[in-house]
Amino acid sequence: MINKEPKGLEGLLPYLETELHFDPSSTVITQFKGGYSNLTFLIHSPSGEFVLRRPPLGLKISKAHDMVREFKVLQALEKAGYSKIPKPILVCENDSVIGAPFFIMEKVNGLILRNKIPEGMDLNSEFFAKLSRHTLDGLLALHQLEIEASGLLVLGKPQGYVERQVMGWSERYFNAKTDELPAMEAASTWLKINLPEKENVAFIHNDYKYDNLVLVGPDNPEIKAVLDWEMATVGDPLMDLGTSLAYWAEDNDPDILKMFNLTYPKGNMTRAQVIDYYAQNSNLDLSNMLFYYVFGVFKVGVIAQQIYKRYSLGFAQDPRFAALIHVVKACGNTAMKSIQTHKI
Repeated sequence: MINKEPKGLEGLLPYLETELHFDPSSTVITQFKGGYSNLTFLIHSPSGEFVLRRPPLGLKISKAHDMVREFKVLQALEKAGYSKIPKPILVCENDSVIGAPFFIMEKVNGLILRNKIPEGMDLNSEFFAKLSRHTLDGLLALHQLEIEASGLLVLGKPQGYVERQVMGWSERYFNAKTDELPAMEAASTWLKINLPEKENVAFIHNDYKYDNLVLVGPDNPEIKAVLDWEMATVGDPLMDLGTSLAYWAEDNDPDILKMFNLTYPKGNMTRAQVIDYYAQNSNLDLSNMLFYYVFGVFKVGVIAQQIYKRYSLGFAQDPRFAALIHVVKACGNTAMKSIQTHKI
């Protein structure tokens, strides 16, 4: 028998009955597995399927877990005419319902690629070549959204964005530090003394990678929707590209850095090709892309460090989290190798 109310969600069914008129006796709630951050649940009801997102349990480390803000981002994108999002349905700011703020959005059905090709699915090099292209086209389209008349501009503070990000992620690293990893600290120092003089302004996702894309299916890698907008803001689009590049693993990268993105099978663009493709379809200057890539790798390392710290304190029990300290170490080493070789 399926548990209709997973632990911590005991107050949800009465709330859904009141707010959305869902019948509690025929509404089933189950948790999606596999995420590393915010918790996601499927709500199956006679009215359709919906997704609930809430912050992780325990220690609150980052503003990235602000569910109310993520809901407002989806609303703003919808108002701006951006269609590749799940439709936002309802937000609850009251902690008393499930112990934290949460929001509900429509469920977009399609293929989501995690860190392994789904069993029984044959995704060839042509599929990944098309997916690479669609992914970059989607990122470019996002960065080219009109931000003033649409109202998107109010979601961020673009002036000084790059410096704030470097300082902020460095501070988060030291706040979550558990082990002595000299390469991560050296990367933080390098970023602080190599800040770019010019900043660009666009609406950015900040976590744009394959497992945040809902694709039409195994025969069609077009993007139906982009998920996980909790870190979206207005800032420098090259910082966004740098983060995507940090997740863009290649075949000869350390295995532990291939666990986040299926970009290493044959057919995918290389990181160099990603940069060339973006440059050809944008008027931005990408000559200083090394900085943005190093920032992206450092940021991925900090995210892994934060989750590992929560795990080490007992706030998260997922056994996968125990290995994240090795991800942090690999990110630091990768960042420093790129700095020393000037290669991405």
